[in-house]
Amino acid sequence: MKILIVEDERKTAAFLKKGLEENEFVADIAADGETGVSLMLQGNYDLIILDVMLPGRDGWSVLRELRQRQNQTPVLFLTARDSVPDRVHGLELGADDYIVKPFAFSELLARIRSILRRGPVRQAAMLQVADLEIDVQRHKAVRQGRTLDLTPKEFLLLSLLARRTGHAISRTLIAEQVWDINFDSGTNIVDVHMHRLRSKVDDPFEIKLIHTVRGIGYILEHRQG
Repeated sequence: MKILIVEDERKTAAFLKKGLEENEFVADIAADGETGVSLMLQGNYDLIILDVMLPGRDGWSVLRELRQRQNQTPVLFLTARDSVPDRVHGLELGADDYIVKPFAFSELLARIRSILRRGPVRQAAMLQVADLEIDVQRHKAVRQGRTLDLTPKEFLLLSLLARRTGHAISRTLIAEQVWDINFDSGTNIVDVHMHRLRSKVDDPFEIKLIHTVRGIGYILEHRQG
């Protein structure tokens, strides 16, 4: 497996390259965005680790160009930018995962292997479940013609559920993707935010779309009857 590391911090890039090669990956390094794009388009990589803050051009524009060229190589953002809007933006551009620095290499390696097992995921610009429409580019959700007033976290949570419509998503995965934390069974952060999301997505409407899957987590789907 061949991985491209697009990272301008030399120590971080060298650390990543060494760790990946010790785990039987082949790793190349690009220290700026332009070099990264050039290598991406000719290097036939299995996965790309991409920083956001890069010399020349940032990681957002690098990924945008890659997807505009219909290149669906899996991309994992590894960056110090830890705000929820940044994570939402990265995933909407077509990233397969988003990890915030500082990071544990063991977790990074696990995320890489998970991405490679499932292959590249094509992110849709519009998502629809029954009468719920989600415009991921404009950060807008509409149900029965009514715009839903969602916070950035709620929008990211709803988008995560919508991309996996009909499949139960565990609380652990939700915590990792929305808050970038390892889920602690002693906290109810996921359930609290899901309750708030339901109050906006489901409570004003007759048909309920968000359902609890006992012992697992939550699912978004239109259940007949």
